Amino acid sequence: METVRRGYEPKDMVEFGSKAVEKMRAAAQEMVFLLNRGYDTKSAYTFVGDHHLLSWRQRMALARITSPQTALEGREGKRLLQAPESLVLDGFNTIITLEVALSGSLLLEGMDGTIRDLAGLRGSYRIVDKTVRAVELLLGWMEELGVKDALFYLDQQVSNSGRLRGLLLDRAADSGLQVAVELHSGVDGVLSRMTNVVTADAIILDKCGSWFNLNRGLIEKYILDAWIFRLEGLPVLLK
Repeated sequence: METVRRGYEPKDMVEFGSKAVEKMRAAAQEMVFLLNRGYDTKSAYTFVGDHHLLSWRQRMALARITSPQTALEGREGKRLLQAPESLVLDGFNTIITLEVALSGSLLLEGMDGTIRDLAGLRGSYRIVDKTVRAVELLLGWMEELGVKDALFYLDQQVSNSGRLRGLLLDRAADSGLQVAVELHSGVDGVLSRMTNVVTADAIILDKCGSWFNLNRGLIEKYILDAWIFRLEGLPVLLK
C-alpha cells in the first residue's frame, strides 16, 4: 500500500508557522468583519488576501476557518452535545481529515469548532497507508461514544469510492457497530436534509437538521501529534 502524507505541502511550515500567525489573525478578523456585513466568502478572501499578500492556501484556510456570526449561531443551535445512537457520516470529508491528522499535515480549527483540512478531493481519491488506521480509529471512537449504527455516504463519482466502501464494511464486521455505506451522486444534497450528521462542510452544517462534531474529539484524544492551526482571539464555538 502506498505511503502518503495526505494533505502535506512543504510551504505550510512557513505559511502557517509562528511568523505567519499575526498576519493570518489580522486577515481573519478582517474576513469576519466583511462576512458579517454580507460579503460572500470568495469576495471577502480575495479582498483580504490581496491586501495581506496571502498565498492561495492561506486564502483557502481563511475561508475554512471563518464564518459569519449568523451561521455560527445557527450551527451552534443544531450541534448535538452528545453522540446519538445513530449517525450519518459525510464519508470522504470525515476520513480524509483523519488521514491528514495521521500524516501530521495541516489542519484548521474553524470558528464553529470543527476541524478542517486543505487536502481537497477534486474527483480523485486513493486508499493510502493512513486510510486503514483512520477507519479503525473512527469506528472505535463511535463505539466508545455509544453509537449503535452508522450510515456512511460516499460520493459515487469519486475514484475508489467502491474500494473505500469495501474497507469500511470489512473493518465494521469486526466491530460492534451496524454499518451501512451508500454510494451517491449527490451526497451534499442528501446530508443537507438529514439529522445526526457528521461533517465539517459548512454548506451542509448550515442546512442539516442537527450535527455532531465527531472528528474533533477523536483527533484530540487519539492523534496527539496532529497539527491544528488555531487563531486565538477569534470567537470559537464550544467543541
